[in-house]
Amino acid sequence: MSTKPAVTGFYEMPPTRDPRGLTPLRITADVANRAIADAGLEKGQIDGLLTGQTMGDGFTMLWPTVVVDYLGLDVRYMNTVENGGGSSTGMLWRACAAIEAGMCDHVLCVVGDVWDSKTLSFNPPPFPKVAREFDEPYGLVGATPGYAMLTRRHMHEFGTKPEQLAKIAVDQRKNAMANPTALYGNKAIEIEDVLNSRVICDPVHLLEVVSPCTGGGAFVVSRGDYAERGPNPPVRLLGAAEAGGNRSIIYATHAPKYTTSMVKRAADELFKKTGLSRSDMDFAQIYDCYTVVVLMTIEDAGFCVKGQSGAFAEDHDLTFAGDFPLNTHGGQLSFGQPGLGGGMTQVMEAIRQLMGRGEARQVKNATKGYVANGGIVGQHCGLILAN
Repeated sequence: MSTKPAVTGFYEMPPTRDPRGLTPLRITADVANRAIADAGLEKGQIDGLLTGQTMGDGFTMLWPTVVVDYLGLDVRYMNTVENGGGSSTGMLWRACAAIEAGMCDHVLCVVGDVWDSKTLSFNPPPFPKVAREFDEPYGLVGATPGYAMLTRRHMHEFGTKPEQLAKIAVDQRKNAMANPTALYGNKAIEIEDVLNSRVICDPVHLLEVVSPCTGGGAFVVSRGDYAERGPNPPVRLLGAAEAGGNRSIIYATHAPKYTTSMVKRAADELFKKTGLSRSDMDFAQIYDCYTVVVLMTIEDAGFCVKGQSGAFAEDHDLTFAGDFPLNTHGGQLSFGQPGLGGGMTQVMEAIRQLMGRGEARQVKNATKGYVANGGIVGQHCGLILAN
């Protein structure tokens, strides 16, 4: 393991609801420079670059070249990883693969985005035209109706209760209250608060939905020999697995089976090839755009029997001090979701925990963690990281 690539530094911008004139490129530059410094490197040593796509800049073509020019980098390898919420987990294993292939020595992985509702209302993401014929006439014009339908179906098939879904949001809010940078870390919520919050799309409530915001994050993956002598404890990739299929839960007509997700195939492969068990994981950082996504990921990743994730959430303490630490930074539900970089927050938190930099929310004796990002139907990437 000592010769394997490892994460050597990172930085995450505190999320904000007020862009204050920031641009995705400016955020990208700031978090990148801070991550490089945290890794104990100079910009001239960065010879690989992976970026996520931005929504705030309207899905700019050749985005890596823009970042290279703006930062003044000289790289031998660069690309954009665009798998929606799974982009950042995808960056990490691709960076390791590029280093092991001899393409480069230090890969900067970075996402930055600005959420401006006035701008985005006139420049929506370029969803495919086929949806206009088969989905949009029935109201499936965004993620929320699709996930609401999935939530209702999960309740119907498995008897999942609204209170069990709400428990996810409640425990993650407790985690956020130990995170000084979380958007909603200043007020506790109870199950009744979640169920009494406004219904966005039946049966999904306001406090079960992510909060879009402005923010970003970056991490550096370095060659193994440098990682051993870097300023931070190295965080290593033990395994990765991806799965993909129909485009997204947004487009219900393309889903082969609603309540079994892509997570199952990826997680089964991931744990098999690493030789690790679910009980070896000290925490889980799971993409949480909606509470049902967390429940389905828990069960499809094999932490409980299929259909029993509601009872699992009800019976376990999901806080950083509990018996199943989950989204210890507060998750996107309470930390915030900075555009398509939302999944980066889970990667950042896994790195932070394994470097022992979790401060008030540090998971005790954390040595291994499971990170699961991306849509549970359209695309998914799972990682196991260790210190």
